Amino acid sequence: MTTPTPAHGHGWVSWAPGRVNLIGEHIDYHGLPVLPMALQRGVRITFRPRPDGEVLLTNAGSEFPTRRFHLDPGMEPWSIGDWGNYLKAGALTVLRQHGVRRGIEGEVAADLPPAAGLSSSSALVVAVANALLHANGVEADSLELADALARGEHFVGTAGGGMDQAASLSGVAGHAIRIGFDPLAVEAVPLPRDWIVLIAHSGIRAEKSGGAQAAYNHRRAASSQALEELSKAVLGEVAPTSELLARVASSRLLGLCGELPRPGGAWAAHALSEAVRVDEAVAALRASDLERFGRLLNDSHTSLRDVYEVSHPRLDSLVEAALESGAAGARLTGAGFGGCMLAVCHRQQRQEVERALRDAQEAMDPSPSLPPFAAEPGHGARVIPAS
Repeated sequence: MTTPTPAHGHGWVSWAPGRVNLIGEHIDYHGLPVLPMALQRGVRITFRPRPDGEVLLTNAGSEFPTRRFHLDPGMEPWSIGDWGNYLKAGALTVLRQHGVRRGIEGEVAADLPPAAGLSSSSALVVAVANALLHANGVEADSLELADALARGEHFVGTAGGGMDQAASLSGVAGHAIRIGFDPLAVEAVPLPRDWIVLIAHSGIRAEKSGGAQAAYNHRRAASSQALEELSKAVLGEVAPTSELLARVASSRLLGLCGELPRPGGAWAAHALSEAVRVDEAVAALRASDLERFGRLLNDSHTSLRDVYEVSHPRLDSLVEAALESGAAGARLTGAGFGGCMLAVCHRQQRQEVERALRDAQEAMDPSPSLPPFAAEPGHGARVIPAS
């Protein structure tokens, strides 16, 4: 939440966390519930307001060039994959929704790796939007902002859903969050204290705004079409997929998916089965049933690998290493095509699982860029004075 008092001078930090999605992959864009948690890692913009409508931001990462643009409702994106498009996406959203006119200048830094499936891109969108709102003295409801930014991020060319923005804005320390859609709603679910979530990078960048964009968008379009056909066949009309699941038994719907043309029918089956797993995972979380929760993660990975076809051999190797070392469950997280995986285990098993993941990483890459790390659920985005 931003402060309604305009920020003058130097010394503000807009911080937005990334997220790890525990379960519920490739279904938020169908309006189906997901279960992520905000990370204690994220994107930080140290900024000051400008008296004009210019946005000027440098990046602590040397591979990202300085980006400058004017707050203009007709602004166009740079080339596909340009990091500045996320800046423009956040700026354009709050410009259109709240009429911001004052720009900002500053520096972007992150302790999240890019293209890793941990939502560094959406965290950047949230951080720049909050910085501009703060600079203009505008207070925005977090869920309304999340909903607007989810649509606004389509500016970069990727037809994503609304999980990442909602998770970044609504994170609760110590909790996973069940995010529902139509309407957007967030429910905090405590993460048992004796569970640990470990994250390991495959070493493959998952460029959802670059090379993987076409594959991502194709899956969304084909599965959406299949779900619409399923709804018309069963209900006689195109209804939201959440309503379809509420009115018709999932077992019947999954059977009918097999009669639809591939690959759309198979991809629709993944979406429906994954939505069921999310609510089962919430129940397992509330019951502190790690064994059941782990099985659901494993089933999710199997579906993402064999049905939705978004895994990668390196992700599969890391998942296998985690399970062999005693993790209760493991799966890829994020869009897939590379990026990260997660494993869940009891805290006393952390060292064994972490060691196995590190060994698996080093077998694939002797100098992994990001060693395995424990993910503790953190709070949502905020703007604070710079220290």
